[in-house]
Amino acid sequence: MSTTTAEPAAVRTGPWRRHRATLVIVGAAVAAVLVALLVGDRPATSEPLDPDNPGADGGRAVARVLDDQGVDVQVVRGAEALERTELGSSTTVLVTSAYLLGRSTSARLLDALAGADLVLAEPEPGAIGALDLLAEAWTVAPGGDRPARCAEPLLTGLAIRVDLATEYDTGDGCFEGEHGYLVARPREGVVLLGASRLLTNDQVLAADNAAVALRLLGQRDRLVWYVPEAADLVGDDGVSLRTLLPEWILPGLWIAGATVLALLLWRVRRLGPLVTEPLPVTVKAIETTQSRGRLYRKAGDRAHAARALRRAARTSLASRLHLPETITDEAALVRDVSRHVDRPLDEVALLLSSSAPDPQTDHDLITLANDLAALEREART
Repeated sequence: MSTTTAEPAAVRTGPWRRHRATLVIVGAAVAAVLVALLVGDRPATSEPLDPDNPGADGGRAVARVLDDQGVDVQVVRGAEALERTELGSSTTVLVTSAYLLGRSTSARLLDALAGADLVLAEPEPGAIGALDLLAEAWTVAPGGDRPARCAEPLLTGLAIRVDLATEYDTGDGCFEGEHGYLVARPREGVVLLGASRLLTNDQVLAADNAAVALRLLGQRDRLVWYVPEAADLVGDDGVSLRTLLPEWILPGLWIAGATVLALLLWRVRRLGPLVTEPLPVTVKAIETTQSRGRLYRKAGDRAHAARALRRAARTSLASRLHLPETITDEAALVRDVSRHVDRPLDEVALLLSSSAPDPQTDHDLITLANDLAALEREART
């Protein structure tokens, strides 16, 4: 009986024990596939205008449309990768994240162009200066469709619509506004795309944004989409708040500072010694004393308060003992007070002398005030 019952149990548990490791591996593989399916649609990056960003501010839609139109779109990240990429007259280089361009990376970019056209997506003043371009930048909100209004056949008859853009005052360009152009040409072969938001996934279909993007970036057989990286910058690149501001801002700040200083010198009143004026109302002595005490307490100047207390006590005691009110001989006053109240000379000197140690704490100051008050009461009696 025991042998008959043991064999079925071995048959039931044996396969599980033998294939347990295999089942665990298969389960882990299934879980990995499910995780990949769940997160597969998440963006590879959240950088604005990045060709791998499928979000609202990404540039994946434009990159795929250009690729479908037969343009060889190559994404290059970092200055070293750009230097390894062969460029030429049949290539257009689009630079996004231009705020990461420093002086060293700009120099490496210019060296690598080799005759290729350069399109800069909304570069800041610092990047413009690093590339040795002459252009003033103005941030604007176009508000509606803006026609090309230029003689360039590539963009004639088109209009763009973006919510925020940058106008560049270069003297030549299209989509002109109050301060400059949204598509500016500071020199031959270089385009400043101030309306870079027309490349984003959520605004590419507005107005003629898609046509403008395709005509600017799809004229050559090959498009190199260059994304600079912060790791390429060196210590003296100078990419800071000052480099992102226009060149006139620093002289303007100096002029504003000089103006404020001149205004202060003009408006200042106390150019001579202080003068005393009678108060328009009578202030009670107790109010003045309390106010002065609060000022002393707020300032924490215990030494000054102690000197004021001793000076007032010396004046009061001199008057009480019928000594001249203008007495200046502290030693004589201390000697007379000591004899009058029958206290040791050193004890009275410690209370009244201006050379006595100053109190170090608020408690010491309160003790000094109480001792001086007690000394005056003894002198009165």
